[in-house]
Amino acid sequence: MKILVTGATGYIGGRLVPELLAAGHDVRCLARTPAKLDDAAWRDQVEVVAGDLTDDESVRAAFADVDAGYFLVHSMGGADDFAAQDREAAATFRDAAADAGARLLVYLGGLGADDDPTLSPHLASRHEVGQVLADGPVPVTELRAAVIIGSGSASFEMLRSLVEVLPAMVTPKWVGNRCQPISIRDVLTYLVAVLDDGGEGTSRVLEIGGPDVLTYADMMRTYAKVAGLRRRLLVRVPVLTPSLSSLWIGLVTPLPTGLARPLVESLVNEVVVADRPISAVIDHQPVDFAEALELALRRVSDLEVTTRWSDAGLPGRTPADPLPTDPDWSGGRLLVDEQQVATTAPPEDVFAVVEGIGGKRGWYVTPILWSARGLVDKLVGGVGMRRGRRHPDRMRVGDAVDFWRVEAVERPLLIRLRAEMRLPGQAWLEWRIEVEDDGRTCLRQRALFHPRGVVGRAYWYALVPFHILIFKRMCQRIAAAAGGEVDGLPKTASAA
Repeated sequence: MKILVTGATGYIGGRLVPELLAAGHDVRCLARTPAKLDDAAWRDQVEVVAGDLTDDESVRAAFADVDAGYFLVHSMGGADDFAAQDREAAATFRDAAADAGARLLVYLGGLGADDDPTLSPHLASRHEVGQVLADGPVPVTELRAAVIIGSGSASFEMLRSLVEVLPAMVTPKWVGNRCQPISIRDVLTYLVAVLDDGGEGTSRVLEIGGPDVLTYADMMRTYAKVAGLRRRLLVRVPVLTPSLSSLWIGLVTPLPTGLARPLVESLVNEVVVADRPISAVIDHQPVDFAEALELALRRVSDLEVTTRWSDAGLPGRTPADPLPTDPDWSGGRLLVDEQQVATTAPPEDVFAVVEGIGGKRGWYVTPILWSARGLVDKLVGGVGMRRGRRHPDRMRVGDAVDFWRVEAVERPLLIRLRAEMRLPGQAWLEWRIEVEDDGRTCLRQRALFHPRGVVGRAYWYALVPFHILIFKRMCQRIAAAAGGEVDGLPKTASAA
């Protein structure tokens, strides 16, 4: 079949595409920023078209000659009007599919009873999107899942961080609610399998889950056992609301509060497979919860995390955001701190050091200041520094690196990161690597900031003393880490 996949730059979509290819399907991906898929292992096997689900024309063009489409986008952790945005996107997708003569739409939603008045706003929105899609003439298969466990999934990272960071926890009463987690590999199996069992031309809802029905407390204890940790002490109290819980989770895990809140709110409801199990349609035996954890941990250990919860980026960031390379930059004044050093190390080695920055390697100077900035960002609702990296050595466009997002990678010449911490403006950190006439490698580093109003300018100038302390040394030490002799550093420092 000719398949259209939305959300291919996200966690589920990025893993679904190679499964569809392995099943023999012809895949087209719709992406707002096609460059984010350039480094995907399957990129040369698919067609990628630029478009946005809010742009009717681009969606209709993407549906040309398509048999089936996957709707795998949602505004989890997004703006206040996320429900309206998701309704609009679903309606655009539905109508374009109908006009193109598509035969099937597939949607991944969330478990929970339709008539439950206590559903969280995000879970209710997921159900509403399924209803909007099914309002059209093209049959829709909606799969509903609860907690998805896989290397890099938001639910897995939240569970992992809570258990590994906290040997004892004061927990809210919702940790006693039942849920039915499922492995990412089983989710993908079902997503592909429903193409061959299209429901005989009618829309349907199928609930999917693993074989274990557990409380969240059970899940935390099982994680500790599988990971070889001591048994965690859980003290339950009734006063921790979902909002307070999400603030705490945002502080001690890599997830920002805006993403933690809908995950927590979905656990307030009992989310188990009820009266529409997929087992009646698809013959497949999913793995149990402990095995799902083992598989995820093995992937993390082997550096085989192909997609991650942070891949889709933060809400409100679109390709329309101005870049520091724009001619006659329309965003206004750019404030710049520019440093450069020369080294005898080859450009490929210097680039490799830059590409490996952040995460466990850190930022080469004043780690306490970087940690403090990350903590402040967490406290004001930002992503903080705990997000880390998908891979310790390789970057690709769209990757998260601590509180930055990779915006450009041109090996071995350029890397540019866009800041995703809470700021009164927009910020970038950029490195360019050039070969000078004398054969030495020149590393040019620029910190750029577009201030928003007076507050933005005050913020930049207040940090100038820290820039003086950090940026020159940072540039020198990055070059030094590549080996060779670095201008301005003694040979012993260059070799360190």
